[in-house]
Amino acid sequence: MENSLEQSPEKRKLSISIFIPLMFVVLLWLVFIIQWSTRADFYKYGILPRHVSGLAGIVFTPFIHGSWDHLFSNSIPLLILGSVMIYFYRDIAYKVFLWIWLADGLGVWLFAREEYHIGASGLVYGMVGFVFFSGILRRNRKLLALSLVIIFLYGSIIWGILPFLIDISWEAHLFGLLAGIFFSVYYLHRGPSDDPVPEWMEEVDEDHDQEHPPDTIQMNTDFLPEKEEKDNEL
Repeated sequence: MENSLEQSPEKRKLSISIFIPLMFVVLLWLVFIIQWSTRADFYKYGILPRHVSGLAGIVFTPFIHGSWDHLFSNSIPLLILGSVMIYFYRDIAYKVFLWIWLADGLGVWLFAREEYHIGASGLVYGMVGFVFFSGILRRNRKLLALSLVIIFLYGSIIWGILPFLIDISWEAHLFGLLAGIFFSVYYLHRGPSDDPVPEWMEEVDEDHDQEHPPDTIQMNTDFLPEKEEKDNEL
């Protein structure tokens, strides 16, 4: 009973970390279902670079997708990366997410090709950049391991920033990634500094120590490192 009470704050933290990104993804799906069922052209609410009317797209672009595939390809990374950011960087996660959103959108509006840019993958690139570089720069064992897992899962997205991919908004990917890297440096001294080990992991470590004598050689695990989309879509 005592044990379950001790774990409840950790479970609550995990639940919140998953719930908030999940609600954001659900909202994206609701918007697309409305767009699909009404056959409305929501693309005009995307970012149209260097047009005053396109400034509103900085806010609306992540909610607009060109196809079911486009939406799905962004949904899973948003859920995973959003949960990771809130769980491990809860003090700064929301600020970082909003700054990436704004910086990516502004970069696209200022410098991208003069056509509508839609989708949320700029946010995905931004979160990948933040989580990876933040873990590296903080020299934190657990966050470093997390960084390498993220690269293992999403390392191939680097191809999405190459300018010869004209059927996608590589500009949004590039500015999202740069924003994530920038804010990993800007917020370097905010958020977790020591190892943010979940309680259940501490218990596993304790059990492991009891099972193995002190002279057992232990390895210091460090390392470990997916995908993209289409259609002038972020």
